[in-house]
Amino acid sequence: MKKTLLLFFLLFFTIILQAQKDTLIFSGNSGQKSFTRESSNTSTNINIYPVPVRENRFTIKCDKEISSVKVTNMIGQDIYKAQYKNPLLVTRVILDNPRRGIYLVTIDFRDGSRVVKKIMVEVFE
Repeated sequence: MKKTLLLFFLLFFTIILQAQKDTLIFSGNSGQKSFTRESSNTSTNINIYPVPVRENRFTIKCDKEISSVKVTNMIGQDIYKAQYKNPLLVTRVILDNPRRGIYLVTIDFRDGSRVVKKIMVEVFE
């Protein structure tokens, strides 16, 4: 019984640790979408800072041109959207009265690829 319980916890923590390292890249063409996992050796370098996000603003800096940014809370509500006519390498995101928590930042690039990153927002009163 103890071995089974120990094996369960080891498996559970392994899955959680692996899930925290994953980032998905979505790219689509002609209505079809292919999903691939981004590994640490991909050519796209994305920096989001400060980490954790303080107050209500953060900066995204990438190697590729950003065409849009979306920030979503953990229940799927969009709290920020921006689409750029002229793609950018650096953009500043200012959230309107965010709550403390974890958010997903979806970055669409000019070449049609997409990256989703997690951020932590800390709000001080």
